[in-house]
Amino acid sequence: MRRLDTLFSGLAAARPGAVKRPLPRPALPLAALVLAASLACQYEAPAAGDAAGAAVSAASSSAADAISAAELVDLTAAVGGTHPPKWSPDGSRITFVSGGDLGSVGTEDGAFEILTEDLSLSGVGSLGAPQPTWSPDGTRIAYTSDKSGAPDIWLWSAVEGDGMRGTVDVQLTGLSARANGLAWSPDGTRIAFSGDRFGNMDIWTVSVPDGKVRRLTDDPLYEGYPSWTPDGSRLLYVRMDDRWVDHDVIEVDPDGKNPRTVVQDRGFFDYRAGRAFASAQVSPDGETVLFRSQSSGWLNFWVVPRDGSGEPRQIAASNYDQSDARWSPDGSWISYTENRDGTHSLRLVSADGSKSKVLVEPEVGAALRAEWSPDGGSISYTMETPTRPAELFVMDIESGESRLLHSTVAAGSAEQLHMPEKVAYPSSDGLTIPAYLHRPPDAEPGERFPGVMWIHGGPTSQFDDQFRRHQQVHFFAQRGYVVLMPNIRGSSGYGLEFEDLNNGCWGHCDLEDVLAGVDYLKTLPDVDPDRIAVTGTSYGGIMTMDAVAFAPGVFQAAIALSGYGDMTDFHTKVHELQHIKLLEYELGPYPENRDVYLNSSAILKAHEVTTPTFVIQGEGVAADWRLREDQPQAALDFARKLDQHYKIVRYKAYPGEGYYVYGRDNTIQKLHDMLDFFEEFLVTEIGGM
Repeated sequence: MRRLDTLFSGLAAARPGAVKRPLPRPALPLAALVLAASLACQYEAPAAGDAAGAAVSAASSSAADAISAAELVDLTAAVGGTHPPKWSPDGSRITFVSGGDLGSVGTEDGAFEILTEDLSLSGVGSLGAPQPTWSPDGTRIAYTSDKSGAPDIWLWSAVEGDGMRGTVDVQLTGLSARANGLAWSPDGTRIAFSGDRFGNMDIWTVSVPDGKVRRLTDDPLYEGYPSWTPDGSRLLYVRMDDRWVDHDVIEVDPDGKNPRTVVQDRGFFDYRAGRAFASAQVSPDGETVLFRSQSSGWLNFWVVPRDGSGEPRQIAASNYDQSDARWSPDGSWISYTENRDGTHSLRLVSADGSKSKVLVEPEVGAALRAEWSPDGGSISYTMETPTRPAELFVMDIESGESRLLHSTVAAGSAEQLHMPEKVAYPSSDGLTIPAYLHRPPDAEPGERFPGVMWIHGGPTSQFDDQFRRHQQVHFFAQRGYVVLMPNIRGSSGYGLEFEDLNNGCWGHCDLEDVLAGVDYLKTLPDVDPDRIAVTGTSYGGIMTMDAVAFAPGVFQAAIALSGYGDMTDFHTKVHELQHIKLLEYELGPYPENRDVYLNSSAILKAHEVTTPTFVIQGEGVAADWRLREDQPQAALDFARKLDQHYKIVRYKAYPGEGYYVYGRDNTIQKLHDMLDFFEEFLVTEIGGM
């Protein structure tokens, strides 16, 4: 095992090598916002004519044809949001979030239209999603939006004269309560939802169309994700314990009375306030409840008799994570997706578990967000790959044939991108780390390029075959960088044991896998072993800070995006409960485990950093209904500490963003800023001593 405290701490000496051809691109200055008056760059440019200090490009011979940052950012999914597209009750169209609007596509002709504009919803953290949902009779669509000032429920009406203004949307609730988890009653007279009007998530109902609300629960624990029995006589919801680890599925009368626990599930940390467990789904005959559990060590789906007459059982036991389960309309089948090393397949299992089918099994790609048609004859799903954003397909179940229904990918636009390789490399503690490897396209024999370790957020997350995971990486691979995207210990998708391996040791045990990735990159013939960078966002930003602080000298450049250098900040400065729950689960309750937090705090080792570091964040704009912080301090504090010790550091906060940089124009600028920084510190030659 590599000892982090004995790693070489000097900057790597220059290596001999051929000068690469420059890549034509816009001359975009870094334009760093400098700490106080200035976070000065201590690197001195080489004198003119100094061959050892001459600027060189990382670009391969084909990079002049690279996709532009704007073209890349504009490659967007046909279906937005996090929820599956929804079929209208008559099966004539499918609706979904489309670029912030409510979109619809005809199931026969594929005709696309915008039903209503502006499904704005911001600042709600883990609970945010517009969730467009059809009423049972097909006359209305309910969704959540904060366009009136705070998250509430809105209705879009497809029918004139129904008590609304006809063919327009109107606000249904006025609770300002982060309404989420919408579920129509079978008769269409009510919508159940969760909301925090009184300081914690409770279950509510609102009558339609008059908007009268009723609070059903008042437990101090988080309660959410309601669902109805098919006859509407009972309402189910999920209650989490205070740690967000244990879940109880409870059913009540529609007025909240006569509660009964249907099933209890334990040991499933739910970072997004219940979103991973989500709703417990009642079978069409009302007899069985389908729910997601990690009790086997993998995220699988289980069923249990609703009346409590039997024990829970796995419906399709697997040593792979599963998601997006749905009952077929007649209750005979359950559809779900399965994640095998980042590739997601669409599958069916019979309700009794005796039969199974694979509907979509891509060699590379992600079939996700499946939804049955009302007649049960078809399933819609999205399909994407690392080089192509999500498109909407419909499969005929009987024939097994799929057809493309809706896409926003212009002809030829995605063909400029190149598929990464799936690789694996050994790490400490006997682990094998799966990863994606992006290489410059059409490199010439003998060319060597800088390497980049690209670390994902989370840490309970995964690089997989979804396009968004790879979208920005393409920008650098096409400009002459070899990028390794590892799923280091702590990642999801490889079982609970692997997921929990970084608990209590952030910045150390997980960093071992990053450093092993550096060793792997150095074995590749097209990687310059003396020019390795590290970058990542959120937890990836934390790991980037850890890499330069706890492994000085390993990296020649680092870009930390929206990271946190002081883990105690999560209990003092960070304003998201989900992050606090995450740290309590992974590092232990605070302040009892303060030593663990400090051991994982890169800011305490800032004086040992030798790597030029670029610290990036958004300026901290919050939704109007939430408190605004003038400047989020977490990343800024780390940059200031580096500057205090006269380290080479750049800092930039992008305007009009929260803590993370998501806006189109800012993302385009950010990619160029990152490229400029990498080229300054990875491509510019430095003479040896």
